[in-house]
Amino acid sequence: MTRTETRRPPYTAPARRTAGTRALWLLIGLLLLAAVMAASLAFGSRDVGWSDVWSALGGADASLEQAAVTKRVPRTVLAVVIGAALGLSGCVMQGVTRNPLADPGILGVNMGASLAVVTAVAFFGLSSPTGYVWVAIAGAALSALFVYTVGSLGRGGATPLKLALAGAATSAAFASLVSAVVLPRNDIAGSFRLWQIGGVGGASFDRIGQVLPFLLVGFAVCLLSGRALNSLALGDELAAGLGERVAFVRALAALGAVLLCGAATAVAGPIAFVGLVVPHTCRLLVGVDHRWLLPFSALLGASLLTAADVVGRVVARPSEIDVGILTALIGAPFFIYIVRRQKVRAL
Repeated sequence: MTRTETRRPPYTAPARRTAGTRALWLLIGLLLLAAVMAASLAFGSRDVGWSDVWSALGGADASLEQAAVTKRVPRTVLAVVIGAALGLSGCVMQGVTRNPLADPGILGVNMGASLAVVTAVAFFGLSSPTGYVWVAIAGAALSALFVYTVGSLGRGGATPLKLALAGAATSAAFASLVSAVVLPRNDIAGSFRLWQIGGVGGASFDRIGQVLPFLLVGFAVCLLSGRALNSLALGDELAAGLGERVAFVRALAALGAVLLCGAATAVAGPIAFVGLVVPHTCRLLVGVDHRWLLPFSALLGASLLTAADVVGRVVARPSEIDVGILTALIGAPFFIYIVRRQKVRAL
């Protein structure tokens, strides 16, 4: 058998899905999200019966169980919102760069936002929660620009593997810088654990409200980019021939993704691999049409992060494992699989 015959076939997009198939997966996705949200309210360091869950949702807080559910409600909402933001931003990044390895964590965007927040607090006295969001978005944008610039150097331009390597190196460097800033400062070291690992513990509706406007704008921009991303998937020349302003569309969609990444990192820290695993899984379920793929990525991202948070609370009782650790355990093998087995060049 010749070398040509043994070579693995190149990456091919999943077959088109019918409207009925997509509707079925939408129903399954909604049921899955409802199930993991219910599990998030019922399970943790203290298990709560369903009667107490319903009572707590109705406003009761007379017992410890009901009080525990009341405390878990904002945590569950935060996990859903952040998971949706990371899943959607990862899908947009893959569409904008036509890079199947794109993910806010892999490309160093999340860690750039984390470094920006830590630096602003440690050296410039930033204390406003709303200021965290602006600084995180700026750090995410600068990090994305830096990684794309580095990945574009040399022959072949910004190939998927070069972007992944540049992003991984940048993320590692930024993580080291975060530790270098935090460790000498005993007065702030404890509060900055979030920006080193990533998690949704300590959530409150006040914190969610501070980042919600940024997230809503990011969601709107990304979801409205679906048709344009379909055109970009055909190649820049063909997209331009179809009437798309390629540079403007790519910049606008990237801005939406950066808004989602920056806001998510500001409130939950650098959670990686959700934006890598979720879009690839959604392509297998609903196909490659971004008008369907983007909302499905948000839905599945919300389910994945919420489920990971529940597992982290259950397996290490009475303590917990931060959700950023669990998503890394899930996503790292998936990343290796894509790089070594799929042999992908572009989407």
